[in-house]
Amino acid sequence: QVQLAESGGGLVQAGGSLRLSCTASRLTFNYYNMGWFRQVSGKERQFVASITSSGSSTEYTEPVKGRFTISRDNAKNTVFLQMNSLKPEDTAVYYCAASRYAVSTYSTTYAYWGQGTQVTVSS
Repeated sequence: QVQLAESGGGLVQAGGSLRLSCTASRLTFNYYNMGWFRQVSGKERQFVASITSSGSSTEYTEPVKGRFTISRDNAKNTVFLQMNSLKPEDTAVYYCAASRYAVSTYSTTYAYWGQGTQVTVSS
């Protein structure tokens, strides 16, 4: 059974940084495009960033451009989300997701999901 395990969330003050990690098991990681999404309680899950299987291409939602960086280490089956200059509106549960055949901003593209990690940014 494929597993995606996120870590690195927590409580941080506005302007601070966090680095999220997502480690995959039981899938051929370097075949998969990876995405990060976030969800606030009562709202739809929203795209944050994505990276192609090789790491050659990335995409970000506009509110995080210039502040967040997605990267991956295929040797360690891990994708990262470096979050800098955090704002209270970044508060959410962050999920990583894997897609075998496509990369997109749509959550339905991704077949596998982690359990999520809470990020809370205080003002």
